Amino acid sequence: MYQITAEDEKKLAKLSAYQQAILRLLAEVPKGKVTTYGDLAKELSRRDSKWSPNASRAVGTTMKNNPCGPQIPCHRVIRSDGTVGNFRGGEKGAVQEKIAMLKDEGVSALDGKIDLEKYRHKFK
Repeated sequence: MYQITAEDEKKLAKLSAYQQAILRLLAEVPKGKVTTYGDLAKELSRRDSKWSPNASRAVGTTMKNNPCGPQIPCHRVIRSDGTVGNFRGGEKGAVQEKIAMLKDEGVSALDGKIDLEKYRHKFK
């Protein structure tokens, strides 16, 4: 779990309430684990019913605009089918960078896919 710093708080203050809530939730995902866009939307909705559990696209937009990366680890968010999805707004070579970052944290990808049974973070 990443402890959000005062510098992070300044950056987060410029975002919408939804984006702030998603990134704070994402900060709970530890090294060696991943979550999905849908998992984040559902967990946020579970914690606060004003948010939609079906907002996985909004989660993706938040990841694309994360001003606190890599400390708040958007590279740990993958698709529900286990594929890694985009990174850095789809920049060339970014997906391989995301896979390398995950590998450095102990998460292995086989043919661009991550075993969610093994690596999925379970929120409390």
